[in-house]
Amino acid sequence: MDGLATSFQKRAKQAGIELDKDQIEKFLLFLQELKEWNRKFNLTAINDEEEILVKHFIDSLSCLLGVPSKIYQKIRKIIDIGSGAGFPGIPLKIYQPRFELTLLEATMKKVEFMRYISGKLGFERSLKVIHGRAEKYGRNGEYREKYDLAVSRAVSNLAILAEYCLPFVKIGGIFISQKGREIKGELQKAGKAIEVLGGRINKIIPYKLSLRGEELERNLVVIDKVEKTPEDYPRRTGVVVKRPIR
Repeated sequence: MDGLATSFQKRAKQAGIELDKDQIEKFLLFLQELKEWNRKFNLTAINDEEEILVKHFIDSLSCLLGVPSKIYQKIRKIIDIGSGAGFPGIPLKIYQPRFELTLLEATMKKVEFMRYISGKLGFERSLKVIHGRAEKYGRNGEYREKYDLAVSRAVSNLAILAEYCLPFVKIGGIFISQKGREIKGELQKAGKAIEVLGGRINKIIPYKLSLRGEELERNLVVIDKVEKTPEDYPRRTGVVVKRPIR
């Protein structure tokens, strides 16, 4: 195992994540392909290897901190909304191959990359990449309220993300939103939207990423799906952003 692989395995272990040789190899393949594609297309602003390992891979795997141990083994179907270049969805799939993963992304070049890398990683049969918007697919009966877990690390505020994501989650499932350090005001503004959409905040989990001596503070917002999402939601494209539920 080379230096980069050893360093990544050590960092993952410090975050409470045990990775075997096959998983490490898949992550490093993902890393190299991401860097190669990023030379041609703007998939991510992060191109430094160490930053990719920490800010993309370790941060993505940190989503699992939000899954209660009593339901972890029951989690099968996952949707990653606004997946970008595949985060957090693909790292979760590498870590736990039994997950049936759907990646939803509106930018075609990112969709093409995710389809390419899923093939390189051998995930063609249990990973689906969709080009489109959450407002459309959240109303589609094939996807609506069909998932045990929805995840997103998109930068939209939580009220908007709740309307994008909660319609995909079945009752008894959870939605995990990856957020930065400051979330108090955002949580207060999103309370009504979460309730209207059938959700209930379960807990907020703070965690830290270590990079070159710096501690990067993050939070997971864990939302339980307790009721069906009303048929009026999600609203059409544009309305969700212009008029968030308050």
